[in-house]
Amino acid sequence: MSNVEKLNESTNGLTQSTVQMLEFHNGLGMAHILSVIAEIGVADQVTDGPLGVDELAKRTGTNADVLYRVLRAVASKGVFTEVLPRTFGLTPLAATLRSDVDGSMRDLFRLQGQPCMQDIYAAIGHSVRTGEPAFEHVHGTTLFSYLTDRPELSKLFSSAMGNIARQIQRPAIDAYDLSGVQRLIDIGGAHGHLVAAILSRYPEMKGVVFDLPNVVPGAVNVLTEAGVADRAEMVGGDYLRAVPAQGDAYTISHVLHQVSDAEAVTVLTNIRKVMDPVGRVLVIDPVIPEGDLPHPGKFMDITMLMLTQGRDRTEAELAGLFEQAGLRHVETVASSAPSSVVVAMAA
Repeated sequence: MSNVEKLNESTNGLTQSTVQMLEFHNGLGMAHILSVIAEIGVADQVTDGPLGVDELAKRTGTNADVLYRVLRAVASKGVFTEVLPRTFGLTPLAATLRSDVDGSMRDLFRLQGQPCMQDIYAAIGHSVRTGEPAFEHVHGTTLFSYLTDRPELSKLFSSAMGNIARQIQRPAIDAYDLSGVQRLIDIGGAHGHLVAAILSRYPEMKGVVFDLPNVVPGAVNVLTEAGVADRAEMVGGDYLRAVPAQGDAYTISHVLHQVSDAEAVTVLTNIRKVMDPVGRVLVIDPVIPEGDLPHPGKFMDITMLMLTQGRDRTEAELAGLFEQAGLRHVETVASSAPSSVVVAMAA
């Protein structure tokens, strides 16, 4: 029997292929349900123990019968558990939707449920046909211009991306030894969470948070709360024009995958011009494996396709960008997160 025949071997009247494809089809509904559950805050209501669906409906302003049906559906996948008839409690998966936990994913799922985000996935055909971001096609402007005009949505976006970035950055910090670095500059450092985490671990190091002038002021509280503000600077600017000089380590966390290859080379070239001659460039991004191997970055790449001109890249593709910028790929250090630390030095 061939592999194809084995794959299509009948199971209870349905082929295995059909069953699996139905699971994929149901994924759309799962995504929408989780967005709603995150928005109404179900997980926050059961932090002290399971609650009946009638009480949950009262607290969340929802219809009890429909709420039961959607919770029953996601509980079948391990998100919440029906501990008694019509009574639900937390599971490890459901706990990620709490708003009061470190690494909360609630805002990420809330963001996914926003019409502006749902509409772009409905327009993925445009991207497939043209190679252009669906976001600009649907909304007539770039993602970040759109957010600038919508402060509440921008706040939600920043919170969602910040929570995910921190979960990815911690394993990267664990995976790569920065001992001996005197001055670290974080390119596209947003509100300074990466610099705060690194300086907390390396008490002799000084750091720079570099991002747009309207973004970096948000780092003040983060750096102060981490107790590292006296060793950190905040510098405003545009990494496509120039970056701060004289760093012996430059981190670029989830920035290159937001930009085109040409812009990525520009950023790396700007760093190469001003970095310490024996300095290091540390790109923290998903590294896509070759072939059919599963990797979260392969789907992150589709999100980048929808939102920006960016893409997630293979190790060879990243090495090619380094070469164009006058750098050479030194090593790739895997972490427990979907992203790796890709290290380059002057060529």
